Amino acid sequence: MDFAPNLVVVFLFSLIFPIANAEKEEVIQALVRFMGELSPPENVQRRANWGWNVSSDPCTAKWEGVDCGTRLQSVKKIVLEGYNFTGFLDAGSLCVTTSLVHLSLIGNNVSGGIPTDMANCKHFTHLYLGGNRFSGSLPASLSQLSNLKRLDISNNDFSGELPDLPRISGLLTFLAQDNQLSGEIPKFDFSNLQTFNVSNNNFSGPVPDVNGRFGATSFLGNPGLCGQPLSNTCPVAPQPPQAKELKGSSSKNRFLIYTGYVIIGVIIVLLIAIKLLKKKKPRDREGTGVVNKGVKVDNISTNTTSSTSSEFKTGKSRSEYSITSAESGMASSSLVVLTSPVVNGLRFEELLRAPAELLGRGKHGSLYKVIINNGANLVVKRIKDWRISAQDFKKRMQRIDQVKHPKVLPVVAYYCSKQEKLLVYEFQQNGSLFSRLHGSQNGQSFDWGSRLNVAAGVAEALTCMHEELREDGIAHGNLKSSNIMLNKDMDPCISEYGLTVVESQDRSFLANTSKNSDPTGGRAYSTFKVDIYGFGVILLELLTGKNVQNSGLDLAKWVHSVVREEWTVEVFDKVLLSEGASEERMVNLLQVALKCINPSPAARPSINQAALMINTIKDEEERSICSDP
Repeated sequence: MDFAPNLVVVFLFSLIFPIANAEKEEVIQALVRFMGELSPPENVQRRANWGWNVSSDPCTAKWEGVDCGTRLQSVKKIVLEGYNFTGFLDAGSLCVTTSLVHLSLIGNNVSGGIPTDMANCKHFTHLYLGGNRFSGSLPASLSQLSNLKRLDISNNDFSGELPDLPRISGLLTFLAQDNQLSGEIPKFDFSNLQTFNVSNNNFSGPVPDVNGRFGATSFLGNPGLCGQPLSNTCPVAPQPPQAKELKGSSSKNRFLIYTGYVIIGVIIVLLIAIKLLKKKKPRDREGTGVVNKGVKVDNISTNTTSSTSSEFKTGKSRSEYSITSAESGMASSSLVVLTSPVVNGLRFEELLRAPAELLGRGKHGSLYKVIINNGANLVVKRIKDWRISAQDFKKRMQRIDQVKHPKVLPVVAYYCSKQEKLLVYEFQQNGSLFSRLHGSQNGQSFDWGSRLNVAAGVAEALTCMHEELREDGIAHGNLKSSNIMLNKDMDPCISEYGLTVVESQDRSFLANTSKNSDPTGGRAYSTFKVDIYGFGVILLELLTGKNVQNSGLDLAKWVHSVVREEWTVEVFDKVLLSEGASEERMVNLLQVALKCINPSPAARPSINQAALMINTIKDEEERSICSDP
C-alpha cells in the first residue's frame, strides 16, 4: 500500500538526476583548457569555490565566475573581472560551449590578439575585453558575430583599421576608446547604437553622420578626425587641375581616331536596332500575354532563355518574361496609378512589356518582379477568378489606399478588367518573412530580437488596419508569413491586404475553425477573427522555426501536443535557445499565440489586445538588454 509514493519519489529523482551532470564532458574539458591559457594567479586558484577542473560540473559545483541561469543546465555567462589574469584568450576552446552568450574579462592583463576562430562563437551576445593588454589588429572574423549586441575592446593596444563591424545589425554598444586604432570610422547604424566611444585613437577622415546621437566626447583624441560633432571642420578637397598636353600631339591624334571609331560603331548599332524593332512590332501585336480576354493567359513571351521555370511548358527553360497584351483597345488610362513617386507617369503598355521574372504562382494568381524604364523594381500581382465587380474592386482599392501605415505595403497602381486584375507594389529586396525563416539566409542570423520586432510590427500595423477598415468589412483575409515582407531596415510590411473577399474569407475561416464552436458553423463571427488566427500561426512560426502546412493546423496541433506534455521548451527553435534568448519571454509570446489560434473565434483576443501583450514582452526584453552590464 505504501509503494506508490515511493515510486513517485523514484520517478521524480530519475527526472532530476540528469541535471547533476548538466554540462557535457567535452564542454567541461574545453572550459578547463580555456582557463589554462589564462594563467590565473595561484592565490586565486587556491580559493575553495574556484572549481575550473575536469572532476566537477561548472553548473552544479558553481565554478567561480560562471553563471548557468536558474535551470543550472548549461553555461550562460562567464564573468571574470579584475582577477589579474595573464596569458592568452583561447577562443577555440571557449566556442565549444554553444550555450555561452556572455563573456567578460574586464580589468585583467590578458595579452596577445583576438584569435580568428572567435568567429565560431556566433551565439555570443555580450563580449567585454576592456582594460587588458590585447594588441594587434582586430580579425575580420569578428564581424561574423551576427548576434552580438555589446562589444567592449577599450583600454588595450589594438591597432590597424576596424573590420566591417557595421555588418552586425543588432549592435547596441561599441566601446573602443584608448587604443591605437587607425583609418576611417565605419558607418555604423548610429540610429540603433545606444553607447559608442572611439576616443583616444588614431582615426582620421570625416566623422560619419551620427544622427545627433553622440557628442564630441565619443571622438576626442583623434587628431586626424574632422567634422561634426567635433569643432574642427574637414578641409575642402582641392579641384583636380585641368589636364594639360603631357603626351604630345600623337596622343591627341590617337584619341580622336578611337573616338571616331566609337561614334561610327554606335551609329551602326542604332541602325540595326531600329530595323529589328520594325520587324518585331507586328509580331508583338499578335502575341498572347498575361491579359488576353481570359484565353491562354499563361503564355508569356520571353526576353531571355537563361535559367529554368517549370511553371511554363513552352518547350524551353526560361527565367525572364515580358508581360504583353493582345488587347488592342487598352489605353494607358486603364492603369490606375496611385500616389507614388516610383511609378509617376507609368503607362499600362510600359508595365506589360517590361522585363518580368516569375516569383511564384498560387491558387488565385501569379506574382512577377518587373523592371520598368526608370530602373525601379516592382512586383505585379496578377489575380484570376476573383468574384468581385470592377466597381467594387476600385472602391476597395481606393478605400485601402486611404489608410496609410508604414508597415503596410501600399498598392502603387492597379488595373481591372472583367477577366484580369493586376496590382502593383514596390519590390522589397529582403524578401518575405517565410523565406527568412525557412529559406537561405546567406549566413545572416534571424535572432530573437529580430523576431520579436517582427511580431510587434505586424500587430501594430494590423491593429491600425482593423480599426480603420472595420466598418468597411475589409480584413486581410490571407495573413501568412509569405505575405509579410521585410523592408530595407528589416522591418515587417504586410502585403496583399484586403485581396480576399468575404466568400473566400469564410472558407478560409471555416478551415481554421471548429464547426462545433458555433451552431452557424462560424459564419456569424467577423472575418477579422480569421486574421487573428493567421497572426497566431505567424507567431508560432517565429517561435518554432517550423514550416506551416494545412493552413497552420498541423503546426498548431503539434505545439498543443508538446505543451500538454509539459515540455514547452521543446517547442522553441533551437537557434533561439542556443543564442540564449529568454525562455520566460518566449513562453509569454507562446501564450499570446495560443490565445490567437483558439478554436473558438469568440475566445480569440482582438488584434489590439494581442499587440498590447506583445509590446509588454518587447519592453521587458529591451529593459533586460539595457540593464545587462
